[in-house]
Amino acid sequence: QVQLAESGGGLVQAGGSLKLFCTASGRTFSDYAMGWFRQTPGKEREFVAAISWNGGRTWYADSVKGRFTISRDNAKNTVYLQMNSLKPEDTAVYYCGASRGYGGSVVDEYNYWGQGTQVTVSS
Repeated sequence: QVQLAESGGGLVQAGGSLKLFCTASGRTFSDYAMGWFRQTPGKEREFVAAISWNGGRTWYADSVKGRFTISRDNAKNTVYLQMNSLKPEDTAVYYCGASRGYGGSVVDEYNYWGQGTQVTVSS
């Protein structure tokens, strides 16, 4: 079992930056690929970014490529999402997920989820 806790969300103006944190507890963090997804009311959970167990590979949705950066620190059991040049359409609840397998962009590949953190970008 892995418990995930997101933090760092908030309200920011368009063009601004936020950094999200996801801290894991329970099983060995480095056993898991990690991902960030986001969701708005009435819509499916949408892939944002993912990172392999050792940080050697990363994946991004086209909508955030060049603006967001995912990273992890296995010594701190934490995965990060640095979000720059934020746009109003980035407004959503952001969730981190842990995958025992490949991870990547597929929601069903993830075994554990946090409770989410709200990001609101004003125009």
